[in-house]
Amino acid sequence: MNPGISEQIRRTIEARILSGEWAPGARVPGDDELAGQYGCARMTANKALSALAAAGLVERRRRAGTFVARPRSQAMVLEITDLAAEVAARGEAYRWQLTRRRALRSEALGPVAPLLEIEGVHWADGAPFAAEQRLVNLAEVPAIAQADLTREAPGTWLLAHAPWTEAEHRISAEAADRPLAKALACPPGSACLTVRRRTWRGLAPVTLVTQHFAPGSHELIARFGARG
Repeated sequence: MNPGISEQIRRTIEARILSGEWAPGARVPGDDELAGQYGCARMTANKALSALAAAGLVERRRRAGTFVARPRSQAMVLEITDLAAEVAARGEAYRWQLTRRRALRSEALGPVAPLLEIEGVHWADGAPFAAEQRLVNLAEVPAIAQADLTREAPGTWLLAHAPWTEAEHRISAEAADRPLAKALACPPGSACLTVRRRTWRGLAPVTLVTQHFAPGSHELIARFGARG
C-alpha cells in the first residue's frame, strides 16, 4: 500500500467536494475504479475513501457504493431548514438582501482561522422575515469565497455545497436593539425568536450563524412520542 498515492486520492476527492464540483449525493468512484485510475492497489484506494468517510465527507453504503455526504437533517431534533424554501412553501415571495460581507481572521469558531463574515436579511412577501449574521470557516469551505451571495442566501448555498456531520441549536427570545429593530421593521425592544446554530464536519467547525426572526413570523415545532 502506497501512503503517498492514498493521500493524493484523498486530497483530490476532498477538493472536488469542497469546491462544489461534486455535490451532496453525487456518486464517488469506488475502490476498483480509483485503483485503476491511479495504478495502485485496491487497499490504497480503500484507505483514502475510509479517511474521507471518517471526516464526514462521504458515505459508504454496502452494495450501493460511495457518495458525497448529504446534510443529515433527518437525524436532528430540529432540522436545518433552507429559509428560501420555507418561505416559498408558504406561498410567499422570497428575497435575500446581502448587507455585509468580509473576510477576516478570528477565533470565533475555535483556533484562529480565515473566516467569511456574512450579514443580511431574508424577506417574505416584501416584509423582513429574519436577520442573519453568519461566519463560515474558509479552511473547510473555500469555494464560498467565490460564491455569488448577492442572489443566493449563504444558508441555501451551504446546504447544496458543504456537507456537515453534526449541528447544535440554541434557541432563545431576545429583545431587538435599534439596529436589529430597523432591519426587521419592528419597534425596539420587541421579542424576537433567535436561533444560534453551529455545524461541524468531523471535529472541524464549519459555520456559526445567528438568525433573529421578525416578531410573529416564525415558530419551531417538534413532534415526539412517549417511550415505554
